[in-house]
Amino acid sequence: MASRAWTLHLLIAIVAVAHCPLFAVAQDEPSSSATSESEAEREQLYKDLQSDLEALERQASVLRRVVKVVTPSVVHIEAGSARRTVEEAGGGALIRIGDDIYVLTNRHVIKESTTSTIDIKLADGRRIRPTAIWSDPGTDVGVLKVDAPRLVSARLGDSDKVEIGDFVLAVGSPFGLSHSVTFGIISAKGRRDLQLGDARVRYQDFLQTDAAINPGNSGGPLISLRGEVIGINTAIASNSGGNDGIGFTIPINMAMTVARQLIKKGHVSRAYVGVHLDRDFDAAKSAEQLGLARPVGARVSGITPNSPAAKANLRVDDVIVQLNGKWIEDDDHLISQVSVTAVGESVELTVIRERRPFRVRLSVGDRAKFEPDSER
Repeated sequence: MASRAWTLHLLIAIVAVAHCPLFAVAQDEPSSSATSESEAEREQLYKDLQSDLEALERQASVLRRVVKVVTPSVVHIEAGSARRTVEEAGGGALIRIGDDIYVLTNRHVIKESTTSTIDIKLADGRRIRPTAIWSDPGTDVGVLKVDAPRLVSARLGDSDKVEIGDFVLAVGSPFGLSHSVTFGIISAKGRRDLQLGDARVRYQDFLQTDAAINPGNSGGPLISLRGEVIGINTAIASNSGGNDGIGFTIPINMAMTVARQLIKKGHVSRAYVGVHLDRDFDAAKSAEQLGLARPVGARVSGITPNSPAAKANLRVDDVIVQLNGKWIEDDDHLISQVSVTAVGESVELTVIRERRPFRVRLSVGDRAKFEPDSER
C-alpha cells in the first residue's frame, strides 16, 4: 500500500508541475503558423538586403571602372642618381601632347637623375627608359619623353571645375607598391603657403585631398570619377611620415601649362604684370571699407616702370580682386595665377580704387625681361 501511495503522489506532482506557469513558459513552442510567418519575414529581409546590396554594388562598380580605364596610363618610376644611395620612387601619368607621349610627374622624383638612371614600369609590366627629361623647380613639375608601342595616354580633366567634396582616387606607388589605389574627396582648394622640403617650389595652388597619400605616391595622378586626371600628387602633411589624411596635388591645368612650355622651350617663361604686392594686406579687415561683399584681393604697393601694369595706369593702393573673372583671394593667389598665364596673353583685371571697381586689360610680359636675375 505504501508503494502505491508513493506512486500516486508522484503522478499528482507531475500533473501539477505540468500546469504551473513556469512549466508552461518553458514548454511553449511557436505554432506552425507563427514559425512560417517568422521565416517569411526573414526571407523578405534577405531579399531587401540583396536589393540594397545590388544598388550599392552598382555604385561601387563605378570605382572599379574608373580604376580599369585609368590603370594603363599610370606608371611606376624608379630614379637613381650617383649622388643618392637610395633610389627615388614615385609615380606618373602618361599624357599626350601633339603626336608624342610623355610621363607627367614631380620634379623631386627625377631631379638628380638622367635618362640612363630612370626606370619606368608600365602597367603591363614592361620597363622602358625616357629619351628626354625636363623639370621646373618653381612648380615641382617633371616631364619625361617616352617612346614605346601600345602606350595609353590618360584623359585630362579641368581642375578649375573641381569642387570641395568631389570624390577622387589617388593612384601611385606608396612605399614602392606600384599601381596602388586609394579613395577620398577634395577636402580643400587653393593651398598656397606650404613649407615643402624643396623651398624652391614658389608657385603653389594645391588641391587638398584625404585620399591616402604616402611616401612614393609623388607624381602619381589624382583621378576624378569621370576617369580624368585632375592633378599630380606631390606632398603630404604628416607628423608620422605617413598618411594623416592630408595630401596635396598640383592642379592638372597648372601642370600642363608648365609641361607644354618645358617641352617647347626647355624652360618655363613666367608671366609678369609689374605690380609689387602688400604682404601684410588683410582682405578680411579691408573688405568693408573697400565696399566688398567678400574678403578678397591683393593690394598694390608699387609699380615697376614700363611694365604692363604701368602702361595700364595701375596705381599704388589699387586692390586687384579678379583676374579673368576669377576672384583673387590674396597676393599669393594672384602670383600663382599670373605664373601660369602664357607670356603675351591678354588678361582682364578687376580693380578697386577709392571704393569703385573698374576693369583694365593688359598683355602680360616676360618676367625674365624685367627681373633678369629672378629664378625661372
